[in-house]
Amino acid sequence: MSLPHRVADLGPAARGVFTTAHGGVSDPPWAAAVPAPSDDADRGGLNLGTHVGDRPGAVAENRLRLASRVGSPIGWMTQVHGNGVRVVDAATIDEAGDSLGEYDAVVVTRDDDRPVSAAVMVADCVPVLLADASGAAAAAVHVGRGGLMADVLGETLAVLAGLGVPPERLVAHVGPSICPSCYEVPPAMQADVVAAHPAAEGTTAAGTPALDLASGVGARLQAAGVARVRREAACTYERTDLFSYRRATHEGDGRTGRFAGVVTIGGTFGAS
Repeated sequence: MSLPHRVADLGPAARGVFTTAHGGVSDPPWAAAVPAPSDDADRGGLNLGTHVGDRPGAVAENRLRLASRVGSPIGWMTQVHGNGVRVVDAATIDEAGDSLGEYDAVVVTRDDDRPVSAAVMVADCVPVLLADASGAAAAAVHVGRGGLMADVLGETLAVLAGLGVPPERLVAHVGPSICPSCYEVPPAMQADVVAAHPAAEGTTAAGTPALDLASGVGARLQAAGVARVRREAACTYERTDLFSYRRATHEGDGRTGRFAGVVTIGGTFGAS
């Protein structure tokens, strides 16, 4: 089966992917704005969100396809734009893809017998994947405006440090999100965010106040001492192969899917 994706650079001890809107069984509006190429065997949408009105059976099939692609069950969370962090191991994750609860970060610890994966879903917010260079732990983090202000990244880094993984051992990959050219916000909102995260200041293509969440995320990670931070340039609003809530709202009723970033560690991955 075809499952288009971007590969996330997470060093030698982990692997990561960012999915697109293609490769699943969801129907519009939970599919890509533009269909997959005609030679693609799976032309439906790969919506991974259970909360957006899509058929439950379609979402379940899409999640199973992704689990098959990454080679392990995936730890999913019900994201609430906060700073809650859940630590799980392979035994905790449900193969059916059910939610681990209301959190905005999932930390997974290595299992030497089988791989373990965690996911973050987005449709404009910033998906962040973190991995320990030695493969002991990894994390998937959901960072929207609320999460950036609540410092979900700081909370996740603190949890990882408590597990013996300091920031200088981490590799981060910041996935596709809405760019400042497309993310207009009220001046007061911009001022509040920029006061705490100066790097998040942005301007739209029309010259109005905006937020640059990805830059804010990158600056927060670097300030915390994360060893290496890589960023995707793709804008969810501009790319028709990605889901965008803001684009769906401007063009219709806001119904759209969610794509995901997934990090995997453990098992035989990375073994010589």
